[in-house]
Amino acid sequence: MDMTARVVMVLMLLLVLAGAALWLAGRPFFALSSIRLEGDVVRNNEVTVRANAAPRLAGNYFTLDLDAARAAFEAVPWVRHAVVQRIWPNKLVVRLEEHRPVALWRGDEGNDRLVNSHGEIFEANVGDVEDDSLPTFGGQDQDAAAVWALYQRLNPLLARIDRSLDKLNVSERGSWTMTLDNAASIDMGRGSEDELFARVERFVASVRQVASRQQRAWDHADLRHADGYALRLRAPLGATND
Repeated sequence: MDMTARVVMVLMLLLVLAGAALWLAGRPFFALSSIRLEGDVVRNNEVTVRANAAPRLAGNYFTLDLDAARAAFEAVPWVRHAVVQRIWPNKLVVRLEEHRPVALWRGDEGNDRLVNSHGEIFEANVGDVEDDSLPTFGGQDQDAAAVWALYQRLNPLLARIDRSLDKLNVSERGSWTMTLDNAASIDMGRGSEDELFARVERFVASVRQVASRQQRAWDHADLRHADGYALRLRAPLGATND
C-alpha cells in the first residue's frame, strides 16, 4: 500500500509540474517579439522579411517549429538558405544566405528564371537584377548545374580570343551550343565536360590563324568533327549575294 501511494503521489506531482510548465510556456512573456537578421542580406531587410515570413510563424519561444520557421524564411524572395535560432526568452536570430544570380535561365517552361552561383534555378523578379551582362542558359531544369559548371570553364578559355559567352544551351538529346558576345555561334556536339572543353580549347588555339589567312571574320563554327572543325566565314566587306 505504501508503494502504491508513493507512485500515485509521484504521478500527481508530475502532472502538476507538467501543467505548470504548459501554463508558463503559454504566457505572453515568451511570445516572439523580435527577429534579428544576420548573414548575406543585400536584397532583403527586417521589414520585408517580417512581412513575408512572420505570418507563417506559429508558436512562441517554446513551441515554435524550427523546421517550419526555416521554410517560412526560405520562402522569402531571393533567400536561398536560412538558419533559425531561438534567443531567450522571446527572440529569433535568422542567418540568411541570399541567391547570387549568375545567369538567366530559359528552360522547359519557357519563362525566364535565374541561376545562382551554386548552379540552382530559382524564382525571382528578373527585373530586380542590376547586371545587364548576365549570360543566358538553356536546357532542361536538371541540367542547370552542368551548364553553369561548363560555363565557368569555357568563358576564361574564350578570353584568349577576346570573346566571352553570351548564351550556353544543352538540348534534350545532350547536344551543346553556345553564342558569343559578337553573335557568332558554335556547335560543340555531345560529350562529357572534359570532352567539350578539349574541343573548344583546340578551336581557340587555331581559329585566329585560320580566319586571318582568309582575311575574313567567322560567324559559325562546328566542332563536331573528330580531327578538326568547320568554320563559316562572313562575306567580305562590300560583297553582295547573287
